[in-house]
Amino acid sequence: MGSIASELPSIRARTIAIVGAGPSGLVAAKYLRAERAFDKIVLFEQRSSSGGIWHYTGHYTGHQRDEGLFTVPQTNPFGKNQDPTWRERPRPADGRADGADREPSFLSPIYDRLETNIPRGLMGFQDLNWPQDSQLFPKHETVLEYIQDYGRDVQDFIRYETQVTNVEPTDEQNMRWKVQTRNIRSDVQQDEEYDAVIVANGHFIVPYLPDIPDIKAWDAKYPGAISHAKYYRNPADFKDKKVLIVGNSASGTDISTQIAQYSQLPLLWSSKSPSMFNVRTSPTKHERPPISKFLLSSRGVEFEDGSSEHDIDAIVFATGYFYSLPFLANLEPKLITDGSHVNRTYHHLFYAPRPTLSFLALPQRVIPFPVAEAQSAVLARVYSGRLALPSLPSMQAWEDATEREMGNGRNFHLLSFPKDGNYINMLADWALSAETRDGLENEGIGKKPPVWGEWEFWCREHFPSIRAAFGALGEKRFRVRTLEEVGFSYEAPVKQKAQEEMLL
Repeated sequence: MGSIASELPSIRARTIAIVGAGPSGLVAAKYLRAERAFDKIVLFEQRSSSGGIWHYTGHYTGHQRDEGLFTVPQTNPFGKNQDPTWRERPRPADGRADGADREPSFLSPIYDRLETNIPRGLMGFQDLNWPQDSQLFPKHETVLEYIQDYGRDVQDFIRYETQVTNVEPTDEQNMRWKVQTRNIRSDVQQDEEYDAVIVANGHFIVPYLPDIPDIKAWDAKYPGAISHAKYYRNPADFKDKKVLIVGNSASGTDISTQIAQYSQLPLLWSSKSPSMFNVRTSPTKHERPPISKFLLSSRGVEFEDGSSEHDIDAIVFATGYFYSLPFLANLEPKLITDGSHVNRTYHHLFYAPRPTLSFLALPQRVIPFPVAEAQSAVLARVYSGRLALPSLPSMQAWEDATEREMGNGRNFHLLSFPKDGNYINMLADWALSAETRDGLENEGIGKKPPVWGEWEFWCREHFPSIRAAFGALGEKRFRVRTLEEVGFSYEAPVKQKAQEEMLL
């Protein structure tokens, strides 16, 4: 991208609110603290401990529709501020330890046997190594512990069991924000004002389930047969059933592989296009085109090629999520329209009309932890006054150009490889262009953002194949710690490239 032309006066925030203590919120808190420029940093988290969606809610036993976010079809992106369910409280790894016997729980999409689809060396934070005994693609329990370990030094910023219910400008003349919260244990509400608000609550909350002809009537006739990946927990629930999975991104690929170990074979797998994660054909899966309509009389579906399947016991839609920001519903111009993306975001980061509002980890098909780090490095420097933003017309021009390239829909935030790596490095260059300031680490530069080199780009390009090789090891994969153990070595292509250059 080159340097960002500075056309707006520098923003100088003294007080900052962060929404969400998942990995992105913790990253933001660390980079803000490193600036040594803020009087007040508060991180609001509705759960009792940090980690966000990496909290496994296997204890959830209610029907998926009890959550109040799921219908068939599910095409409403707006969501709501949710009430928790309450469960018996284990001793938390971090956060509150007040002796309360119950803790609030918010349904997470993490399932029982989830392992990351990103190797740990590429996935992690730059200043925290993974535990040496964790497998190459860590289990969800390991990821939660890793995130909580990362956030131990910003616990003093966090207000647990506090839900942000509304955020809106204080007036039309300035860039400040009124943040309304409620303590979900006591139900006490509070209003506070902040100079800037960083939204880091994720976008895996409101499921998307497309409106396909006759799907509503089919669901009414066969209640409970249609579900979404958010509510999937264990493949044994599908034992001996005829199952259709819809969607072939990361969750669809993994869930279909797991369920195929228990279901009738072959498992049916419907998708619109080839999957970057499906690098090997499987005799246990029968790939099918998209569904064109549901067939009520035969408990079946018809596909776009005219073929059909009947007597289907279960259909799981792994079709993604809407962007949903119910606590920002009153903001004008609107952030959310059809839920396919967040409107008026400059570089997927700043709300252009009022850039003291910003968002972390909106991009899709990225490696989220280093993306959040690079974004936070920019945010911290902008809000401390060390970087200035371009004018509103310039920021709008960026959005217009992105819409022309990617469309004004679900692809807007899509940063498929190598765009994701280039995005990280663009943000790093931007952050490192800030003026130095006495008292900051790294000789006044401040906390450095991640920068991707040749290894990161190589690993990012090959990780779907690496993940497939890892999964093919079956139970042996639990002992795998390195890329070399699954047959991948960065050194080999580097040596080959050097030899080719010598021959030129």
